[in-house]
Amino acid sequence: MPAIFLEDLDAETFAARVAQEGSTVIIPTGATEQHGPHMPLGVDAMLSRAIAGQIAEKIGALVAPVFSYGYKSQPRSGGGNHRIGTTSLGAAALTGMVDDVVSSFIAQGFTNVVVLNGHFENYQFIYEGLDNAVARSRRDGSGSRAVLLSYWDFVNEDTLQKVFPDGFLGWDIEHGGVLETSLMLLLHPEKVDMSRVVDHPPAKLTPYDIFPEDPARTPASGCLSSAVGASAEKGRLLLDAVTTAVSESLQAELILGSLPAEVK
Repeated sequence: MPAIFLEDLDAETFAARVAQEGSTVIIPTGATEQHGPHMPLGVDAMLSRAIAGQIAEKIGALVAPVFSYGYKSQPRSGGGNHRIGTTSLGAAALTGMVDDVVSSFIAQGFTNVVVLNGHFENYQFIYEGLDNAVARSRRDGSGSRAVLLSYWDFVNEDTLQKVFPDGFLGWDIEHGGVLETSLMLLLHPEKVDMSRVVDHPPAKLTPYDIFPEDPARTPASGCLSSAVGASAEKGRLLLDAVTTAVSESLQAELILGSLPAEVK
């Protein structure tokens, strides 16, 4: 199978792939953020990179190096930026990074740029950088297109019912919970210690934010729900649902190149 991760390619091989009709690069984005005592700080980046890799194999794309830092963790979605280990970018820095990298990929000749987001708080700032880069490239005569997506938006209702048989309580409390832990148990099982999962009720979140952040307003574990019940089997259900739905969406929206012979 041909290499799909950009950092594994030499420059000449990379140039040949970019020159192909319908050339596509996927940029995975994540964060360096605490995910409770049972998982490492790199969960968001690890998952987005792995998911991007599987999608790239399906559609014949390349995967760029992952953005390992993300926008500030927020109490109502990631436990809070004050938590030890969480190391974040500001809005201007993240927007600028996306703008610069996407602009460079378009200038090098990619037909399509896909940003696959793995950290909830990133989305609007990636949107800004991506919008700026594509708008500028269009003024310069480029016909390249771009897509921005967050992988969890592609988990269908049938999969949710299988993964959460007692009822799904919402994405806002899934930080460090069953979804991320199940995917990690499938994709990076050696990095998960289920004996350290803290079993506590879902966080009771207010519909507003308060400054400065109050650590007592979210569970001490740093997770917004318990990962008890996570499994690699559930991770497989989630991964299959996401990679299938994302691949189908990209095939519908973009002009993609032919899969290399080794992938077909």
